[in-house]
Amino acid sequence: MFIDQVSISVKAGDGGDGCCSFRREKYIPMGGPDGGDGGKGGDVILEADPNLTTLIDLKYKKLYQAENGKPGKGNQMTGKSGKNLIVRLPPGTLVKNEETGELLVDLKEPHQHFIVAKGGHYGQGNARFKSATNRAPKKFGKGKPGDSLQLFLELKLLADVGIIGFPNAGKSTLISRISNARPKIAGYPFTTLVPNLGIVKLGEEESFVAADIPGLIEGAHKGKGLGHQFLRHIERTRLLLHLIDFSDTEPENILDRYHKLQMELKAFNEDLYQKPQILVATKMDDSQSVKNLEKIRSSMNELNPILFEISSVTGEGIEKMLWKIKECLAAEKLKDLEKED
Repeated sequence: MFIDQVSISVKAGDGGDGCCSFRREKYIPMGGPDGGDGGKGGDVILEADPNLTTLIDLKYKKLYQAENGKPGKGNQMTGKSGKNLIVRLPPGTLVKNEETGELLVDLKEPHQHFIVAKGGHYGQGNARFKSATNRAPKKFGKGKPGDSLQLFLELKLLADVGIIGFPNAGKSTLISRISNARPKIAGYPFTTLVPNLGIVKLGEEESFVAADIPGLIEGAHKGKGLGHQFLRHIERTRLLLHLIDFSDTEPENILDRYHKLQMELKAFNEDLYQKPQILVATKMDDSQSVKNLEKIRSSMNELNPILFEISSVTGEGIEKMLWKIKECLAAEKLKDLEKED
């Protein structure tokens, strides 16, 4: 099950109360104050865990509460601080205050930490209030309550390349061929119901992460099919790989599908539409695909000069395409660095 949105409540620990206590010593009024401070409440800490890929672990537990601080004791003994609570989330999770909509943190990096709720401050013991004019204070401090808030968590997959296309364009077959991902593959629409992440390795040290995005049909940006649910997962990608099934008996349908998907991207998010794209003609092991490409090659090249012909069944054209992807990713990374400078 793929869960990418969930609401939870977090509660940091309350601070422990200070202690009001007196030593029993001769010639000292009331024995002298020796009440210790309370312990600090535990924090609620969010951590990006690279071993997680969905928010399913948080779906069935709605409250996450850190430990309260312990009260102080006599003999100036400080109460034990409450234990911090670490909530592990997949990298790529946006954490928002559900009441205000404010973005609190974007957990982009593996093992990134963020204190989302701070524990309450401890109360002071009566030993802290001793003075020249008050040798036997009975005053002590109460612990402060820890932060409490409602969070809305939204996962957006962290991938370098987003593989897009209408149903049965060959997205799942391709990602299973080039990576360690093993999606369900069948010859009917909406076989893939969840995004699939896969690590693509080129040589010994070259690699990138690809995501197969399912459910894109005409009207996806309005919520039709599964597109609206998953389009946001390609917002973080640097590059889009647009797969088109060329085995259709009508070449005009191929061009029509290209334009429709581009319109869906633009309607959903203008920035998504502007991302660099590589166009891929799939199922080129089919004779009909070869005929169609010859008929409309010039039109396709006008739409996108980067056009690759592949067959995920035979492996034809795939390696050449992968190295081009790596080249484009390096160029995009360079652009990002130049913007930072």
